[in-house]
Amino acid sequence: MQQRTIVSQISQTGIGLHSGIDTNVRILPAEPGSGRYFVRVDLPSAPTIPADVTAVSQTVLSTELRQGEASVRTVEHLLAALAAMGVNNARIEIDGAEVPLLDGSARIWAESIAKVGTVEQNSPVSENALFLKESIKEPIWVRQEDAFVCALPAEKTRFTYGIDFELPAIGNQWHSWMPCDEQQNPDETFVLEIAPARTFGLMHQIEHLQTAGLIKGGSLENALVCSPSGWVNPPLRFSNEPVRHKILDLVGDLSLLGNFPRAHFLAYKASHNLHVQLAEKILEQQNLNL
Repeated sequence: MQQRTIVSQISQTGIGLHSGIDTNVRILPAEPGSGRYFVRVDLPSAPTIPADVTAVSQTVLSTELRQGEASVRTVEHLLAALAAMGVNNARIEIDGAEVPLLDGSARIWAESIAKVGTVEQNSPVSENALFLKESIKEPIWVRQEDAFVCALPAEKTRFTYGIDFELPAIGNQWHSWMPCDEQQNPDETFVLEIAPARTFGLMHQIEHLQTAGLIKGGSLENALVCSPSGWVNPPLRFSNEPVRHKILDLVGDLSLLGNFPRAHFLAYKASHNLHVQLAEKILEQQNLNL
């Protein structure tokens, strides 16, 4: 299996969910073996930040990466789109500390990747890389009270997620998604089934989050909002859009491994923090097996 990068540049501009600040992003083709990485072009010397689980600095309502003094947060939607669509190597230039939320999903990123296309590079995927090749040998679990996320041995890679909310409009939802086995073309199942699912919030939590300095850039244009009486800004793109979005977040967080191992990833009421803890345990197991 050969490594892949995008054919040509992708550019997007938008507001950050938590910072409320507009940033510009350029995604560029990258050399084989360079991986997916961010470049803070607004800072002196344009420091790079690898999209790697070892670079995670915090996971409060989004995933943040840090290298030295440079950081970038809310990386999960963009990274999910790149990884799920088979882009091993990408240089992501950004002029601020947060990836734009765009419409609250990964749809715009995924459609942009599909539009420019990907190209095979003259370099094989590393023998130690994780992409539908290295398999999980034993179950790996992370839990906190009744929330958990795990990786189970499986013949093919699959993501299954469950959520449970008291609000009737959400309630208990489950969804399962399996990426294509081949990387020869962009993953149409991701583009159609997972990428369009938008982030969501609960009306009664908004004031508290804003007081805490979060979701400054959130709006009814880039997030679904649910109240006791129902959705404030329908229609939904899927009847179970919230749980599909949780799969999107899980894919983005696990992409920090570099590529996905062959496993059934199963999560229930989990969080970015639990997602990253699972990725760390998988990396630890992989290093022990080397």
